[in-house]
Amino acid sequence: MQTVTLNNRIQMPILGFGVYQIPPDRTEQAVADALAAGYRLLDTAAAYGNEEAVGRAIHAAGIPRGELFVTTKLWVQDAPAQDNTRRALETSLTKLGLDHVDLYLMHQPYGDVYGQWRAMEAANREGLAKAIGVANFYPDRLVDLVLNNEIAPAVNQIETHPFFQRTTDHDLMREHGVQHQSWGGFAEGRNDLFTHPVLSGIGKAHDKSAAQVVLRWLIQRDIVTIPKSVSPERMAQNFDVFDFELTDEQMAQIAGLDTGASLFFDHRDPEMVARLGKHRVDG
Repeated sequence: MQTVTLNNRIQMPILGFGVYQIPPDRTEQAVADALAAGYRLLDTAAAYGNEEAVGRAIHAAGIPRGELFVTTKLWVQDAPAQDNTRRALETSLTKLGLDHVDLYLMHQPYGDVYGQWRAMEAANREGLAKAIGVANFYPDRLVDLVLNNEIAPAVNQIETHPFFQRTTDHDLMREHGVQHQSWGGFAEGRNDLFTHPVLSGIGKAHDKSAAQVVLRWLIQRDIVTIPKSVSPERMAQNFDVFDFELTDEQMAQIAGLDTGASLFFDHRDPEMVARLGKHRVDG
């Protein structure tokens, strides 16, 4: 498996398995199938409600802990943010049945971000989280966090797919040593991604699917990606992307698909800020 090196020298697989929107009663089997297919990076979150199922699958698989890279995420915490952040991490670790996670991400850039981050820094120093990072941070908020804290985020997980390529964000993250990770790499099939003529045409040239082309495009941009599926066949197909390479011309064709706008929602939209910022996750 190809890896990326985080700013604290930890190796992170460039391709993993995400469990967003997989119901808890289907998550254990899905993760078991993903591990059997060869995935070693697993991405969950407190807000997904399926950490316990992920943990059961990990322990049933019997894979040595050192071979796995487990990510979970902190939801927005009420004051005192530092105390509540610590409790939230401990709750996630209990649900996962682990003594540490490999990456702990601040899921949203809201609330007492600095209080939450200080608690995450402490957890990192204690080894409860081998690396810490953020999700959904726009460049200005990311740079502010980098410049005003002792530990810089190792990762920023943001919406990234052929129709919203985040080139400026990518360049800025590279400048500050923050690893770019994609969520929504397939854009949930919007804009007919799986049958898009450009992506399908490129796939035909390599005897690959449009989905495999998208994953290969992300990998060649050094972006960590976490495709989700409940189909073992699709999991295997998504994993089979290391035996071909897109040409410069094909990369340029995909670059031409960028709309420069989210297909989901804007994290700077006041209504969305209020909705996400007020939502609370049990535990």
